Formats: sequence, structure tokens, C-alpha cells
Amino acid sequence: MTELTQNPAVGSAASDDSKAGHPMWSSRLAFILAASGSAVGLGNIWKFPYITGENGGGAFVLVYLLCIALIGIPIMVAEVAIGRRGGCSPINSMRKLASRDGLSKRWVWLGGMGMIASFLILSFYSVIGGWALAYVGNSAGGLFVGASSESIGAMFGGLLSDPYTLLMWHSLFMVLVIMIVARGVSSGMEKAINILMPLLFALILVMVGYAMSTDSFGAGFSFLFSPDFSKLTTEGVLTALGHAFFTLSLGMGVMMAYGSYLPKNVSIVKTAFTVSVVDTVVALLAGLAIFPLVFSNGMEPGAGPGLIFQTLPIAFGQMPGGVLFGTLFFVLLVVAAVTSAISLLEPVVEWFEEQKGINRLNGALIGGLSIWALGILTILSLNEWSGFHPLGMFERFEGKTIFDLLDYVTANLMMPLGGLFIALFMGWFMSKQAAENELSIGNGAAFKLFMFILRFVTPAAVLVVFVYNLM
Repeated sequence: MTELTQNPAVGSAASDDSKAGHPMWSSRLAFILAASGSAVGLGNIWKFPYITGENGGGAFVLVYLLCIALIGIPIMVAEVAIGRRGGCSPINSMRKLASRDGLSKRWVWLGGMGMIASFLILSFYSVIGGWALAYVGNSAGGLFVGASSESIGAMFGGLLSDPYTLLMWHSLFMVLVIMIVARGVSSGMEKAINILMPLLFALILVMVGYAMSTDSFGAGFSFLFSPDFSKLTTEGVLTALGHAFFTLSLGMGVMMAYGSYLPKNVSIVKTAFTVSVVDTVVALLAGLAIFPLVFSNGMEPGAGPGLIFQTLPIAFGQMPGGVLFGTLFFVLLVVAAVTSAISLLEPVVEWFEEQKGINRLNGALIGGLSIWALGILTILSLNEWSGFHPLGMFERFEGKTIFDLLDYVTANLMMPLGGLFIALFMGWFMSKQAAENELSIGNGAAFKLFMFILRFVTPAAVLVVFVYNLM
């Protein structure tokens, strides 16, 4: 199969894979690795372990897996199908499909909202990615060895309070992302993913292997896989529902953009299922790597967001080989962050490419530098502007910094709404024939079951999450 197919909707670009037309992933495996790289990010290695710890372990994991099946996979299938059928950036794909099916031009806003969400998310995601870069150096330099919880806390607090250090790491992270995306789909993203994803799997397996050598591996395994439903609350169920949606990079235009590069002979349903399995396995492996270390050092699994940057460094500082394994862990965190970040920049760059006179390099620079500049607001909200609460006059937003507001708006409003309308568009508005053609599963029982879930179950579940987040 050739890597490139002609698409007149795409303008010229400097990258090697856009001269001949719209780029394509070279294979199904390439798309799986890229989509998995987008899905596998800080949410798997940072957020999933601590929310599992906060919500009782095994019972939460079971609910989470059910939610992946009912929400994550159907929306991913729909988003990729829309992207492939449109063959353009999220905005132009929605414009093309709405026009083709005689629908309202307002559907273009669905693509626009996804692209804006990815833009906003990357602006603060890159700052957190910068924390991981900083911690690679801290661990490799032996700064965690023998450190107390107070000194580790002071180290993290010192990082957040120093805007210049944060700016340096934020800038370095964004430079890495821009360099990869600027090289194009086959020469940039695909080549990087082919290196980074195997590295990520190798690193996480090494970490799990080390965890297996500790006396607390059994306790960590039991905590993760032995359900105790007495510990599961309504809030925990809704948290699982929300995380199942967010972990797969849905509602941000990412899967639409990646889907636009997917060859027509690749099964979207099988591929989406594979990506979801890979994402879930990595999250579970992260738990198997982290919880034994937490238990072996007498720490609490429900330590919250500080589990990675404040609790685990204490464990690394006290265990044999802590410098090596601590460094490997934070390299793993950086790799996961980079693979997600390039997918967040891609919808923006793809849209720029489709505008006359803007090639991929310039699109990556314009988009990346704009995101970098917006990220400075997040940096300042962690220190110099920590007392600045732009919407503090409203009770709901009292005490929220710019960083908090960006996180709230994207996670609680834009992404759920994006996922909801993606499900509604394919379930109720896209022509049945178009849906059948993209899914390639015929129009029998499997197709009818999928469309029933996409039309009724998935929107209802997303609405529950959306309303809950607003309460």
C-alpha cells in the first residue's frame, strides 16, 4: 500500500508526505501505535493509578472497563469514521460531511470545538510534561535518595514556584513536539511513534518486573484486581465513567485528524477495539508498577495527584536501585506525555495545512508557538498569579486560577459535549449507508447493536457525566 493518496482539499506542504497529496498511515499497525500513543498519556500513568487508589481499587477497575466498552469504544469508532470519511482536518471534515448529507452548516462547530479543545489542553499539558522532564534530571541526579516527605514536597513546591524553571522545561517539551509534528505524518509522527511506543512498553514492563520483585506485589495485585464493592461510591462510578471517556483522547478532534489519515481498507471497529485494549492494559500495568512500591513503603494508594510527583519519589529514594528505576519511570512519563502531545498539536497543524500558502512546517511553528505562549499563563497561575482568579465573582469558579479554568472548561464542558455530538452525528444524522460503508460490518445484528449503543446508551452516559461535572 502506498503511504500517500491524493486529496485536492489539502494544500501544498513542505513535508515529504504532503507533496503528493493528503498523507496516510503506512499500515493499520501504524495507526494503532499512533492512536494508542495519543490515548496512552499522563492520564494512564499519572491519573489512573491515583483515582483507582482513591476509589477502592478492583471494583473501580471493573466499572471503568465496562465504561470503556459502552462509551469509549463507540465514540472512538464514530470519531475515526467521521475523520476518515471527511479526509480533512476536523473542521473541514465536518463541513464536507454536513454538505454531502444536506445537514446544517452549524455542524462545522463540532470540528472547531474539538480543535480548540486540543489547542487549550496542550497549553497546560506541556507544562505538566515539563514537570516530568525536570524529574528525570532530579532522579538521575540522586536527589530523591534518602529524601524525606518534607524535602520531596519542598522540591516539588520549589519547581512550581519558579516561573523561569517551569518556562525552560515547558519550552523544551514544546520544541520536541513541534519538531516531530513539523516533519509530517510518515517522516515525523509515524517514525517517532514507532520508536516511542515500543520504548514505552519496554519501560513499563521493566517497572512491573521490578515491582514483582518486591514483597508487596501481591498486595498491589490484589488491590487492583480484587473488587470490594463496599468501597465503591456513586462518585467513584461517575469518575470511572468520566475517565473512560477522557483517557482515549475523545472529543478533542484528535481521532478525527488521525482518522483522516486512515486507509479505506482498515477496519475501524477492530482498530478502535485494539487501541482501547492497549490503552487499558497500559493503565493497568501502571497500577501494577506503582501500587507495590507504594505499599512496600507504607504509603497510601489514594494520595491524589501528588502520587507521582510527591509520593513515588520518596519510594524511589528509599529502595535499592531507586536512582535507576526512578529515572526510568520518569522517562516513561515523558514518553507517554510526548506521544499524546503530538496528537494534540496535529488537528491544529492539519487545519493550517489546508489553508492556502501555509505548509506543515509553518503550521507547526504557528500552532506550536501560539500554544507555547498560552502555556505561560498556566505557568504564572502556579506562582506569580496564583492569587488571580478571573471568574472568582461566580461561586462555582471561586478560587480557580487560569490553569484551573482551562482544565475545567476543556475536561468538563468541551470534551463531553464533543463526544456527545460525535455520537449524535453518526448515530442520528450521518446517512445509514455512509455509516455502513465506514464500519464495514454489514447491516446485520452487529451493526444494529452498535448503532443502538451509539444512539442511546453512549449519549445517555455522556450526559450523566456532563451534568455531574456541572453540579
